[in-house]
Amino acid sequence: MTPAVFVVDDDDAVRASVLNLLAAEGYDARGFAAAGAFFDVFDAFSGTEGLGTASCLVCDMHMPGPDGLEVAAGLARRGTGIPIIFMTGFGSIPMSVQAMKAGAMEFLTKPVAPEALLAAVRDALAADQAGLAARRELADLRQRHASLTPRERETMELVIGGLLNKQVADALGVSEIMAKTHKRKVMEKMGARSLPDLVRSAERLHITRTRSR
Repeated sequence: MTPAVFVVDDDDAVRASVLNLLAAEGYDARGFAAAGAFFDVFDAFSGTEGLGTASCLVCDMHMPGPDGLEVAAGLARRGTGIPIIFMTGFGSIPMSVQAMKAGAMEFLTKPVAPEALLAAVRDALAADQAGLAARRELADLRQRHASLTPRERETMELVIGGLLNKQVADALGVSEIMAKTHKRKVMEKMGARSLPDLVRSAERLHITRTRSR
């Protein structure tokens, strides 16, 4: 599929120039003047199309409303991990350090040379291509977890917290046989072959462990 490059910059002229450059290279370039509009589109993209399409973000550091660092933080909360290329007209060493800590692959100072931007985009898309399998696995885990009943989710939290079958039964107020049944269903639905497998899946989903009642 055609790689997607998202461009977030409140400067209409800069945004149009970057989009034209990317489109000329054959990329699916999508432009936004503000972070909110970008996230509205990106959330839908990452849930379906993005599972099979490499993508990256070219983002201005200084914008009204959420700035570049806040956009990076928003992506981090979503767990997407797509590569970010920051652009700024006011570059400095402390700012570049901030950008890299926020997960940026590249930090470019405006006016950005077309060759430098295209090279950064190529590297970012190559990196994201390698992460597509991980994103698909995470999407599958989320679907599996969504298929659990409320009681099964409760059981999962207790099990990954290290509770034994009898302790799980006591916490749920059910028989030990019923607790084992819930646990077996959780393992089957989550595709876990062992308790460590289940724990790793829970960690990827940021599920909190319940250790006791």
